[in-house]
Amino acid sequence: MRQESFDFLQKYLNNPSPTGFEKEGQKIWLDYIKPYIDEYFVDTYGTVVGVINPEAKYKVVIEAHADEISYFVNFITESGFLYLRRNGGSDPLVAPSKRVNIHTAKGIVKAVFGWPAIHVRKVEQDKAPTIETVFLDCGASSKEEVEQMGIHVGSVVTFEDEFMVLNDKYYVGRALDNRVGGFMIAEVARMLKENGNTLPFGLYIVNAVQEEIGLRGAEMVAHRIQPDVAIITDVTHDTQSPMYEKKTAGDLFCGKGPVITYGPAVQNNLRDLIIRTAQEAEIPFQRAAATRATGTDTDAFAYSGAGVASALISLPLKYMHTTVETVHKDDVEAVTKLIYETLLRIEDNHDFRYFS
Repeated sequence: MRQESFDFLQKYLNNPSPTGFEKEGQKIWLDYIKPYIDEYFVDTYGTVVGVINPEAKYKVVIEAHADEISYFVNFITESGFLYLRRNGGSDPLVAPSKRVNIHTAKGIVKAVFGWPAIHVRKVEQDKAPTIETVFLDCGASSKEEVEQMGIHVGSVVTFEDEFMVLNDKYYVGRALDNRVGGFMIAEVARMLKENGNTLPFGLYIVNAVQEEIGLRGAEMVAHRIQPDVAIITDVTHDTQSPMYEKKTAGDLFCGKGPVITYGPAVQNNLRDLIIRTAQEAEIPFQRAAATRATGTDTDAFAYSGAGVASALISLPLKYMHTTVETVHKDDVEAVTKLIYETLLRIEDNHDFRYFS
């Protein structure tokens, strides 16, 4: 990876962009892709779209989502402890002893998820932490002191953990789900520009908000763009670490390439084009099967308007929705290349219908 791309990836991942509050991360992303696009727009809730060939009638989307899981302050005790509500799929089980940032109008306030010491608990009666039992300590001794710090009900809380490289093979941090996707589609835009590729259609590079609470940003922007084709990238579970049941979760590996999904929301002809592209470009890939829905923004695009030919290219990831989400460097490059190569094989007015 070139140094400029790596620097962007690190800056983008370290910046908090909780669901509903993605603004600052979106600014970083937009600044990076501006040299590679013709124009852009930002919708009412913060989804950012870079456009190449905006005058073209046939429209192709490549999309990732920008938001990360987080918490809201929900209750402040008289003694200054904070109880929370989840914003997206936050996991209270991983919270105790973690450091957090509370976002206030006065700036960041530091806090920790406190937890009673093992010495004072009846360990044999321990239960897993839940949203009702985890709490934050911001160093205050009263509700009034908490409020003086700028904290109130509705203040957003994100984990403090930052990006790192593990064994020179893996990228690790919070919010790789799915800002690493935003990074990959930005790199596709860069590659198209720097390689001098001229596309016969309009390309919409979409970094959507609010995926973690129901695909909401994708739902809104799909109605606005009304694309003909949508290629979505998100993360999926690497199932090789302990506690995965491969009979239900599949047999997927970090380091063995992009995961191409089969399922009702995935348009078969577009998926097959992606598979042929991987084979022709000698990009290793894996396969996965979805049930009724993919659980990604693919569903929002596929079922928007009169129906959009949509497909999902996933990045294998370990430890989803923790502070140590982990992806393989080779997979990041492979997903980026697969999206890029697929775009070069889509024709103007490409008809993906099964028959006519």
